[in-house]
This record gives sequence, C-alpha cells and structure tokens, in this order.
Amino acid sequence: MKKQKLYWLVESALMIALGIVLELVSKMIIPEMPFGGQVTIVSMLPVILVSWKYGIAKGLVTGFVYSLIEMMLGAKTISAAFLPVEEDGLGIWGAILMLVLDYIVAYTVLGLASMYKKAIKKNWISLALGAFTVLVLRYASHIASGYILYGAWAEWFFTQEGFYAWGQTILNKFSGNMLSLVYSVIYNGFYMIPEIIITTIVAAVAGKIPQITSVKNAK
Repeated sequence: MKKQKLYWLVESALMIALGIVLELVSKMIIPEMPFGGQVTIVSMLPVILVSWKYGIAKGLVTGFVYSLIEMMLGAKTISAAFLPVEEDGLGIWGAILMLVLDYIVAYTVLGLASMYKKAIKKNWISLALGAFTVLVLRYASHIASGYILYGAWAEWFFTQEGFYAWGQTILNKFSGNMLSLVYSVIYNGFYMIPEIIITTIVAAVAGKIPQITSVKNAK
C-alpha cells in the first residue's frame, strides 16, 4: 500500500510539472488567440494520464492540485478580476465564481479521465475517450463562466475585425441570453476545440504505448 501511494505521489508530481512545462513552452512558441486563450502542446495530457492509470479519486486530487498551480500562473488575471466592477473588474463574487469555473472545476475535471477504463478494454480507446470527455467538460466550464460573467461583451465581440458578415448575422439572429451563450461557445471554442482534437489524437497514440499506460504496483 505504501509503495502504491509513493508511486502515485511521485508520478503525479512529475506529471503536473510536465504539464506546466508544456504549457510554458506553448506560450513561447504558439501565438495567443486575438481575444485571449491559447492552444497548448497537450499540456493537460499528463494529468489525464495520472487519472487513467490510478483511478478517478487520485486523478481528481491531481487535477485539483494542478488547478491551484494554474491559479498561481494566472495571478495577474485573477488579481484584475477582483477589482471593483466600475474599474473593469468582476467584483469579489464574480471573481470567486471565475476562480471556481475557470480554474478549480476546469482543471479538476481532468481527474475523471479513467471513467471508461473498466468498460473499454482497449487502452488507446478508453484513454482517448477519457481525454475527449474531460476536455469537453473543461470546455463546458469555460462556456458557463463566459456566459455568466462576460456575456455583456458579446455584441462588441461580434463587431470586431475578422467577423464581418457572419458576426453581423449572429447579431441579427440572437440577442439577450442566447447571444451571450453563442458568444461564450465561440470565444472559448477558438482555443478549446483545437485543444480537444489534438489531445484526443495524442492520447490515442499514447494509449498504444505500454510504457506509458503501465501501472507499477497499483490497482
């Protein structure tokens, strides 16, 4: 039992560190999206692998720790969110909700990646499906955050350069809460959809490599 816990703690720490390194490298070589958000070099896959190998409980703990580190990396954004609303912040309750949805929930759900492991015996399929599902859940969490906290920016967003006719079409078709939802789906989709596709593909490849999917003395 002690050996199992040691293997998990060591590997979890290493995988979190690897995920952070991949994210930092991504920020150096991949341009940020024009309105925010960035595709990374499968930076969430290491945490997904911890869940897949050691189970949901340990995966959720790893994902939660990962979310805390992401908060530290996003300290500048978080501190700005806590400014009063009249100073372009979200206010204290809005900022707390952002922390919950954009950090704690968005990254902790990565720990659910092993949900298909028992039902699907082929490692590469269960890992790929797990990766796809948890990243969709992360996407949904960001959508909820954008809809609740940033929906007021929707009309401005669709009038910016690069949207033109189809942006106006959206404005003509949607309004109010539905426009806020469409805005959040599109805004977060710019970086989350490529992230979901790339990570799912790499997870499928990784699932075919025994050295990656094997678990030492762990059940």
